[in-house]
Amino acid sequence: MATIHPSALVNPKAEIADDVEIGPFTIVGENVKIGRGTKIHSSVVLDGWTEIGEDNEIYPGAVIGVAPQDLRYSGERAYVRIGHRNVIREYVTVHRASDEEGLTAIGDDNLIMAYTHVAHNCLLGNQIIVANSVGLAGHVEIEDQAVLGGMCGVHQFVRVGRLAMLGGMAKVSQDVPPFAMVDGQPARIFGMNIRGMQRRGVTKEARLGLKNCYRLILRSGLNLSQALSAIRATVDNTDEVRHLLRFLESPSRMGVCIRQPDHKREKQANGRPLKVKVEAAGG
Repeated sequence: MATIHPSALVNPKAEIADDVEIGPFTIVGENVKIGRGTKIHSSVVLDGWTEIGEDNEIYPGAVIGVAPQDLRYSGERAYVRIGHRNVIREYVTVHRASDEEGLTAIGDDNLIMAYTHVAHNCLLGNQIIVANSVGLAGHVEIEDQAVLGGMCGVHQFVRVGRLAMLGGMAKVSQDVPPFAMVDGQPARIFGMNIRGMQRRGVTKEARLGLKNCYRLILRSGLNLSQALSAIRATVDNTDEVRHLLRFLESPSRMGVCIRQPDHKREKQANGRPLKVKVEAAGG
């Protein structure tokens, strides 16, 4: 049987698994589903058509599933779905989608730190770390294992690739490619997320392949289409390289962040591209 504090307001139509814990002053709406092993702390609001999976922990003050901050929304049935083993810290807000039968989704094993806002129709993958006070605008997509630094802002419709890292307070208005590190206002690429890839078990061979990819994209003087063709012709075809290519070839509403900071771009004096050497694995 679920453990529900006497001061909590839980609609009798809500579907609560047997071993769920619900703290004082929490409010749970009638269309909410909560999976087994999930702990809801005090003063949490769970509203709308919200489904929360197993073994999550939601800290005080979080508000999940309420109406989106979209002037076009007029009460249509729309969803929030949260997977398993997520930690959602204090005062996080997660809004339901703004279109009928639309979805805001968070996958599994994510850490979403305090005061973060996840807007309508956002899609977050798995094993993502979102630091304090991050703002995700509507329709943002975050791939697995990305890291978002504190107080960064991500523009609507932007995609953030797998294992990308966003610096604190970065202004992210274009898609961030997988495995890249970006920072600044506006955000620019500062390099590859080498340490993150090492921690997540990306092989040395794959890291070298990605390094060669980014050399061609950022330093060869080729446009993006030409750089992608050169990558296919010259770089080892690892899973990670294929993932990068798929990301860059997918439709983009906002364009892709493939510029470096000015101090790095100045090295290409008078518009002449730097010589690019593609390294072989083990070489």
